[in-house]
Amino acid sequence: MYDEKSTIQRIEKDIELFTKNIKEIESIKIDDNENEIIERARSYFEDTKYYLEKQDYITSFGCATYAHGLLDAIRLLHDLI
Repeated sequence: MYDEKSTIQRIEKDIELFTKNIKEIESIKIDDNENEIIERARSYFEDTKYYLEKQDYITSFGCATYAHGLLDAIRLLHDLI
């Protein structure tokens, strides 16, 4: 069953986690290709917040998931997870 309040809380938790993980990456040396991936992750992260504000929770959650996936790829390459 769909619960709007728990959906919003989940998206907000993803926003907090992304913010934490992106700070972790700021301390590593990355190449241009990796930087492009990180910028795309940031773009999806901004989309997450935009769609949350618009109350389009499905799109917001999808953007959050994609942003995390891109960021996790970089984190894996640098043995951060």
